[in-house]
Amino acid sequence: MASGKKKGGTGAPLDFRNTALTDALQTQDMAAVAFALRHGPTVVPLMKQGDRDDPLDSGEVWTYRDPRTGDVALLLFSDALHKPETLPPAVAMQGPAWLKAFLSAHGDQITTVFFDIAGPHPMQASPADVIAALEA
Repeated sequence: MASGKKKGGTGAPLDFRNTALTDALQTQDMAAVAFALRHGPTVVPLMKQGDRDDPLDSGEVWTYRDPRTGDVALLLFSDALHKPETLPPAVAMQGPAWLKAFLSAHGDQITTVFFDIAGPHPMQASPADVIAALEA
């Protein structure tokens, strides 16, 4: 996905980015990151894509488990271009309500949330901090 866009079934390009989140990560402005998370989608890597005919099937989210410690990290991206190619190729755009529900359901297993882990402007937060940002 060289352009940060993916072709949909109709041939129309779909943007897989949140420009406000990209800008907030560039400045490392926590208030701007919180605002971007509350008002826009986040690129989420998937192990398995959801069924396009089932709007309730969002796919299976990919998480990273550290083999040394067993800690689980959720990797989120402001732009599909920032996702390393070594991760599964499938992505989804998920909104703030989905992110809050996912972290609320799995926050006891997830130890950290990384944004754009491979750059250009990575940031790390706890699941509780991300939920608090979404609720602010």
